[in-house]
Amino acid sequence: MQLYRLGDLSDTKAVLERLGVESGGIAIMSKKMELLCFYIKDLRTPAANILKQDALSIGAELAVPGGVITCEKEYFDCILIGTRKHMETLSRKELAQPFGLKTLAKALKAFLHPVTFPVRIMGVINANEDSFYSKSRFQASDAIARIETMIEEGAQIIDIGAVSSRPGAEAVSADTELARIKPVCDAIKASKLYEKALFSVDSYTPEVVSYALQSGFGLINDITGASDERLIALAVEYDAKYCMMHMQGTPQTMQQNPAYDDVTADVNTFFEERVAKAEALGLKREHVILDVGIGFGKTLEHNLTLIKNLRHFTHFGCEVLIGASRKSMIDKIVPTPVEARLPGTLALHLKAVENGASIVRCHDVAEHRQALKVWQALH
Repeated sequence: MQLYRLGDLSDTKAVLERLGVESGGIAIMSKKMELLCFYIKDLRTPAANILKQDALSIGAELAVPGGVITCEKEYFDCILIGTRKHMETLSRKELAQPFGLKTLAKALKAFLHPVTFPVRIMGVINANEDSFYSKSRFQASDAIARIETMIEEGAQIIDIGAVSSRPGAEAVSADTELARIKPVCDAIKASKLYEKALFSVDSYTPEVVSYALQSGFGLINDITGASDERLIALAVEYDAKYCMMHMQGTPQTMQQNPAYDDVTADVNTFFEERVAKAEALGLKREHVILDVGIGFGKTLEHNLTLIKNLRHFTHFGCEVLIGASRKSMIDKIVPTPVEARLPGTLALHLKAVENGASIVRCHDVAEHRQALKVWQALH
């Protein structure tokens, strides 16, 4: 007899099928093979005590501070721990409980049954001269050649912008931005490249976004997180997808002193408000893409926390985009010039995909395609 410990099991059902387990047993056992942990903020003390007992009664656990049992405060943060089977049981059981546990039960249910999406690569093209990575800068003729190469290398989405959003970047007029991106848009339209890939316009300027959509683009990449209703209206008019990014402050101010009470919870609240706003204006939920905004008003610790907790944001039922390509957070971990940050980029992006990201925005398409293929083979 031999015994060995299994590694991470991303597809527990497939493992059980290979073992020869009966189909009925697979459905039951697979839910017992996945351990889940949920951080609960500001849970009312009576609710914490009820949830603790309910969790223990089925073999799960609720980690609570020492003052919960004596009701020292009205609210506490807690961590709920258990298998998928435990969480499904609690998502039903707590529907009958008071003190906000019914709301918790509904949230649990949403987390347990997220919508899944295939992973896609988004290649980056900058039609300006001041983006932080010089090799991403292209003029019209060169841009088209680079786009065609990216598509051949495996990019399903091409993101084109004409204004740098790096920390401290200077603001650019709408006329200047349009003048920069117009030749690229015209070339894409003339060559019908939009038939080969989904084109994204990285802009929050209505005039620029409108011109791109008229040129065959099908995605608006808005770093201001749907703050301008005119952009949402354009997405609705052209039936385009809409990526809303979280940013604290502006590119000119965002890195001066970023601060959050809880970065995951705060970004979640932001998306709740902006997704609701977009839907109220007619944008379909399935057309919304979420980007937590790595490096946009965040410290290194904020960025790492968001990547570690990225799966949380899949509960919206939207695709989640990750964009950490060659960013300075890599330099903060291991001092490295921009040109040498590909290994760090791949590490961050693969972890993000493991945690629920389905769109990877990057400068190095071929390398990402290879890394993702190998990662998928391991899962």
